[in-house]
Amino acid sequence: MCETCGCEGDTARLTTLPAPGHGHGHGHGHVVTLDQKVLARNDDLAGRNRAWLGERGIVALNMMSSPGSGKTTLLERTVADLSPDRPISVIEGDQETLLDAARLTAAGARTVQVNTGAGCHLDASMVAEALTALAPPDGSTVFIENVGNLVCPALFDLGERARVVLVSVTEGADKPLKYPHMFRGADILLLNKTDLLPHVDFDTEAFQDATHRLSPGLRILPISATNGDGLEAWYDWLADL
Repeated sequence: MCETCGCEGDTARLTTLPAPGHGHGHGHGHVVTLDQKVLARNDDLAGRNRAWLGERGIVALNMMSSPGSGKTTLLERTVADLSPDRPISVIEGDQETLLDAARLTAAGARTVQVNTGAGCHLDASMVAEALTALAPPDGSTVFIENVGNLVCPALFDLGERARVVLVSVTEGADKPLKYPHMFRGADILLLNKTDLLPHVDFDTEAFQDATHRLSPGLRILPISATNGDGLEAWYDWLADL
């Protein structure tokens, strides 16, 4: 059991999906059982991940949000738009299924699935194993799609270059106040599903005020992963990393 958050995160299953264009991308790849003890060694392992990535010029981003905020849809679009010019790989974290990993493989990314079982977050050891299986090329980008959860993922350094937090307008403007640690640790905040603003009760000004009370300099990018609004600013931010 995880000593930090109490989840049963002692074991995780890692699946390497077939590379784009090889097989059907439905997860019939190599499966490894990882015996994880998610604990005090995490920060040390995260430092090793960061050094490994840095030596190879690989930019890793930790993508965090509630379930259903649109992380996978955003990554699908990002991979499709950028992968012709930039090699992109994905570490996909979910408690169960290969559904999202299959979507990202179909979009053109080499993808490794980490199923955490009852665990509610990825940790540095899981990411280290996934990076070994993924073998991203030097100078590439790795997106780490964390388990959907605004609490525990914020506590675990994975060795990433930057933390990206995604919130959708369907969730309510009070999320920063309810989950302050997640927002204080973010390097950029993406406000997704802005195409739905005419149809939902979301106070954009209150959301921005709450966010900047916690993190005054945090950049907020309004986007719609569905119709592409605001994605050029997201891509420009990625290019500057």
